[in-house]
Formats: sequence, C-alpha cells, structure tokens
Amino acid sequence: MIYIETPRLLLRDWSDADLPLFTAMNADPVVMECFPGTLTPEQTLSFYHCIREEFAQYGYGLYAVERKCDGCFIGFTGLHWARFQADFTPCVEIGWRLCHGAWGNGFAPEAASAVLDYAFGLLGIKEIYSFTAVRNLRSQRVMEKIGMESVGRFMHPALSRESPLAEHILYRARIEKADAK
Repeated sequence: MIYIETPRLLLRDWSDADLPLFTAMNADPVVMECFPGTLTPEQTLSFYHCIREEFAQYGYGLYAVERKCDGCFIGFTGLHWARFQADFTPCVEIGWRLCHGAWGNGFAPEAASAVLDYAFGLLGIKEIYSFTAVRNLRSQRVMEKIGMESVGRFMHPALSRESPLAEHILYRARIEKADAK
C-alpha cells in the first residue's frame, strides 16, 4: 500500500524484499554516525518487526521510502511512538534514515514534509516531535526545513551521560488552534 506520494518518492508499506538494503543501511557506519552504533542483521530484523507491529497497532509508522525513478528502496521516513522517560513523552515522533547514496538530494525534507502534512491532515495528529544528537546537524537542518521549531535540549535516557551523543536537541511541530480542523 502506498500511503504518501511526493513528486519523486513513494512512502509505502514494507516488504521482505526491502530487508537486504535496510540491513546494509543500518550497518553503514556513515549512516549510523549519530547513533550509538551500527545494527547487526538480527537487530535490523527486530527493528523491522517493531515497525510492522506499530503499523498494525496504530495504522501508521515508519514508511519505507522508494525512489520513483528506479523503484529503489532508499530508507524510511515516518511516525513512531516515543515512550522513553522524558518530560515530552509519550509522544509521536517523526524520524527518517536514508541510505548514504540518497543523501544530498533533498529526499529527507521532501518525505518528512509530506509525512507532517499526512499526520496533521488525514491522521488528525495535533503535535509531533523530533529529536537528534546535538552534533547531528544534517537532521537538524531537515527539521528546520520542514518548519519544526527548536524547543529545548535533553539528555537521552537510553545513553550514558558521558556519551558524546547523549545531549539531544528537541524540535516540535503542531497545529495551532486556529489552524485545527
């Protein structure tokens, strides 16, 4: 099923055929430089099953992103329920991860902007967060390009306070009451 279509991308259901490229993406140290580490094939398979379970539970989740011009899987973009302990959770988070070869083409903001429109419009979600390690300037630029506003910083509870990735920047997008349907 295709959930969202943009001029260059399809945001769709996952298929088992996506697993080899998803596994390679999660094992790429360049792609995963702002995460605690790369993922093993077993960890990626577990993540894949979690994504599928979230779709079954909520009807939305992290969509597989396919490039229209060649039908190639290039990563994911979508919505996830963040449930770790923080003053803004539980919340709906928007996130993305693209294969390194897809970087620099504007795919991340194109897909993420379409997901925000879908979430606020069809899904009726009123507030969405995104966060990343402070040093992840690329993701922060995507957050800014899609109209999210920086609303603070926090120490991610899943990471050691000594980790260079522990401090995160928090962004938020929401429908203002005057804009709400």
